[in-house]
Amino acid sequence: MKSSSVIAYATLVGAAAAFVVPQARESSTNSTTSDDTSLLNYVLTLKNLENAFYAGALNSFTQDDFVNDSLPTWSRARFEQIAEHQQAHVDLLSNVIGSGAAQACNYTFPYTSPSTFAALAEVISGVCVSAFVGAAQYITSSDYLTTAAAILSTEARHAAWIAGPVNHQNAWSGAFDTPLSLDAVYTLVSQYISGCPSSNPTLPVTSFSSLTIANASLGQASTVTAANNVTVEGQYVAFISGLTPTFVQVVGGQVVVPATIMGTSYAVLTSSNTSVDDSTITAGVVALQFPYNSNGALELA
Repeated sequence: MKSSSVIAYATLVGAAAAFVVPQARESSTNSTTSDDTSLLNYVLTLKNLENAFYAGALNSFTQDDFVNDSLPTWSRARFEQIAEHQQAHVDLLSNVIGSGAAQACNYTFPYTSPSTFAALAEVISGVCVSAFVGAAQYITSSDYLTTAAAILSTEARHAAWIAGPVNHQNAWSGAFDTPLSLDAVYTLVSQYISGCPSSNPTLPVTSFSSLTIANASLGQASTVTAANNVTVEGQYVAFISGLTPTFVQVVGGQVVVPATIMGTSYAVLTSSNTSVDDSTITAGVVALQFPYNSNGALELA
């Protein structure tokens, strides 16, 4: 029996984590530029969060702290470079958007040491990669799309480096990254946001009810619960990594976690056993991590 990763995704991501495959959003009455600006502010909101996340940790932990916590001696210097990239992304997006650019919020991140910071960095960078993949379809300006793609490719390099050399986890989970919808990403990252300036623009997002899969282990039955009195019995948990979901029905308040999951996957409660999108979601999702080694074998806990 293999339990989810020791880097404690459940603790770092929280019960509010959510995932859905992006769906087409209704056309807005605003102009194309206005729609793209809203999407860029959505991206800027993520980059503001990442910028504060890396800067805050580097201000909190010294080189000796990293080394004494058994992280590679060179890791802090690389994290400094990632922090510089995040600031550059924020500066670029802010300049493109202009006076209506979203400002940084107040944040609370649940790391207490360099190693828990690195674990959370793996989570956040992975989600941001999936956020860019999911949001790309809504950008109509070719210039803006190119900018987003340039940031995405760098973000993916960050995510692979953090997961692999730093945390000694698998640097990818398969042939395809998992796209996250705007609502899913907002549900996930909002747990780290304690307040934002009232002048910030309203983002085109809403959040889902939270979902919990207790002590998820491959091939084993796990208890499923959802917030806000959402009924779980008879519904389906969609386990998704990349572009292909696996649907398992909830029976007796439990779901059997597929034994074939490897790496990072996301589980969402849905009323459908054929599709996963915002219209079928009944509760937001759990992020699961089942690391595997270079030979493709699952690592033992």
